[in-house]
Amino acid sequence: MEDKRAVESKNSAISVKDVTKIYRLYDKPIDRLKEAMSITHKNYHRDFYALNGISFDVNKGETVGIIGTNGSGKSTILKIITGVLTPTAGEVKVDGRISALLELGAGFNGEYSGIENVYLNGQMIGFSKEEIDAKLQDILDFADIGDFIHQPVKTYSSGMFVRLAFAVAINIEPEILIVDEALSVGDVFFQAKCYRKFEEFKEMGKTILFVSHDLSSIGKYCDRVVLLNKGEKLAEGDAKEMVNLYRRVLVNQYDEPGEQNTTQEETPEVQEEKSTKDQLNLNPKVLEYGSKLAEIQDFAIRDKSGMVTNVIEKGEEFSVDMKIHFHETIQEPIFAFTIKDLKGTEITGTNTMYENTPVGTQKAGETRRITFTQKMPLEAGEYMLCMGCTGYRDGDFTVFHRLYDVCNLTVITDKKAVGYFDLFSKVTLK
Repeated sequence: MEDKRAVESKNSAISVKDVTKIYRLYDKPIDRLKEAMSITHKNYHRDFYALNGISFDVNKGETVGIIGTNGSGKSTILKIITGVLTPTAGEVKVDGRISALLELGAGFNGEYSGIENVYLNGQMIGFSKEEIDAKLQDILDFADIGDFIHQPVKTYSSGMFVRLAFAVAINIEPEILIVDEALSVGDVFFQAKCYRKFEEFKEMGKTILFVSHDLSSIGKYCDRVVLLNKGEKLAEGDAKEMVNLYRRVLVNQYDEPGEQNTTQEETPEVQEEKSTKDQLNLNPKVLEYGSKLAEIQDFAIRDKSGMVTNVIEKGEEFSVDMKIHFHETIQEPIFAFTIKDLKGTEITGTNTMYENTPVGTQKAGETRRITFTQKMPLEAGEYMLCMGCTGYRDGDFTVFHRLYDVCNLTVITDKKAVGYFDLFSKVTLK
């Protein structure tokens, strides 16, 4: 048994054991002073557990992903591993030289030139001048900011700044690379260069710890995934399994071990009577307008199993459901949904008129449910869902109820394609 532990220790690049991080929260600034001055040691704070007993290992040459909702502790654990934060309890052991893509350019001095900051940042990471000299040209070529490299970085655009910071961090070739949402900097061409470098690291057998909301990248690059939620480790395992579990967490359908899982056991008929939109990640600033003669009272995105979710796998069947209540009698209303990218461009969508679906006259007081079922053709990424009920009243086109950007739609895949859509091509080689 001791020999096995010795082997595991030897193969471990990062070992996180029972790490807890507690922050003291005070309702008022004066409470901090009251607590410090209290003779009876009265507490004026409450403890917030950013992390609570987290343990996992990252083996040498392994790529491990960390996923979880905002506030789950992902960035906190990375900062503890890199030494930016100190844990309240527990320990972290690191075997190897780290380069961390966390807050890009955090160590840059605005008064120094780009070249001077390359050496400053490299030496802060722990590299000698000679090592940086050997990598300088690679850094300059990767950043590709021309003569600006000799100018103070305070004169840089935000794009130039992150390009240089990324170039320094990734070209020093550490033994361990830690990435926190840093592969989406710069323009699309620079992003492509970043991903190529990232893949080179994997091929070289480097150890990578990777935090991202891009679930398709998690599925593509990671050998193993750790799922965090509210400062605790929920599970650890295969990327696809963890992503599916994360989808349940996103819609509050994950039950702690030992709790009764009522959601899974409910029949579709029972679930149908409940409000489904509240199970989605809704936009608090949705644009809503219309006469409300017909009103969208409820809606849902469902995956192929019927589960309400904001996350759909590319190529899988999914549905968009709407529940519309009619306050007045309307002839042939039109039900529609649209999917847009984050820039507001309409990518795809349809409606009952385009689909030649007869709707008929809907009487005042009636409630109808409409379901659009289709396969997801979109490339992995983040999108927004819009829906509406329109039609003609007294010969004029009328918007009865529209919801713009009502919720997000995340598409995940382990098969990348170019652009917005996958053609699902079949390749024959003779």
